[in-house]
Amino acid sequence: MASPKFQGWLGKTPESVKGKMEWGEFEPKKWSEDDVDIEISHCGICGSDLHMLKSGWGPTPYPCVVGHEIVGKAVRVGQNVKHVKVGDRVGVGAQARSCQKSDCPDCSTHQQPYCANECVNTYGSVYPNDEGKSFGGYADYNRTNGGFVLKIPDGIDSATAAPMLCGGVTVYSPLKHNGCGPGKTVGIVGVGGLGHFGILFAKALGASRIVGISRKADKREDALKLGADEYIATGEEKDWETKHARSLDLIVCTVSSEKMPLQGYLRLLKTRGTFIQVGAPDGGNLPPINAFTMIANGIKIGGSLIGSPQEIEEMLQLAADKKIKTWTQERPLKDANQAIVDMEEGKARYRYVLVNENYGHH
Repeated sequence: MASPKFQGWLGKTPESVKGKMEWGEFEPKKWSEDDVDIEISHCGICGSDLHMLKSGWGPTPYPCVVGHEIVGKAVRVGQNVKHVKVGDRVGVGAQARSCQKSDCPDCSTHQQPYCANECVNTYGSVYPNDEGKSFGGYADYNRTNGGFVLKIPDGIDSATAAPMLCGGVTVYSPLKHNGCGPGKTVGIVGVGGLGHFGILFAKALGASRIVGISRKADKREDALKLGADEYIATGEEKDWETKHARSLDLIVCTVSSEKMPLQGYLRLLKTRGTFIQVGAPDGGNLPPINAFTMIANGIKIGGSLIGSPQEIEEMLQLAADKKIKTWTQERPLKDANQAIVDMEEGKARYRYVLVNENYGHH
């Protein structure tokens, strides 16, 4: 088929994060027979979208269409793509391409997000070899390499699946890689868009005890409903780091603030415990860490990015099997500007999903 008409919400300056995106046409990457064109039905709003719109993680190559939690229908499938056919319900997460070479130590071991040779994001990246730019899911259509286009399992609806494609796998991956399961006590710092996934997936993976950790007590009831066994309000509970010291095997931190009480979080770890940072603050700075905090308890501190296509498929199947329901609020794509303003103001409980009112009417 001929290429569809690509239109979406364009961020043209850092001011666009204030609800000033403009609807318009854009030129997707040059078509190749490795690609898939998707008619978008749903796209989750991720915190990354706000960082990119305002150039928070470095200069954004404007104009930019954000959105990397994309679900829709495959409408054009390259000849080299064998696992997807026209008409399939598919999804795309935060990565659009890697080198995919058989001798790449990362791509060959399902660690594509860490590929050092080529890592193209779903939006805001410039492809090599003059192929164009990547544009995301606040749009009618998306074009992505078939290796990063996934079929959505039948047992999960599109509004539930969309925010899992970045937000969900961002916490699922470190939980899985760091031993979350029966017998483990797990803390999730930040009960928000990412953190609510952390509690849901820690529960699904069978953690014996889950602790939600946030600054204020206002999310306590939500954390318990999501599956947490306990809740710590660090801004309101006196001596919380002493009271709960050495109680957790694993902490996944979704907070992106250089002012968070990191030393206190580390004191919550058991001997040989692990702290994994997934929240990414503008500028990338974290609070200072005292070496003796690590040495005295033998703890490990690490980070985690997103997840490979294989991990996303595994996570979606787990969600379908366990009937996991994300806490989402659907917003019309036409109201994307107001939705990102509301997201920036912390109003989402806990993920906004843009629903494309143009889907099926092109």
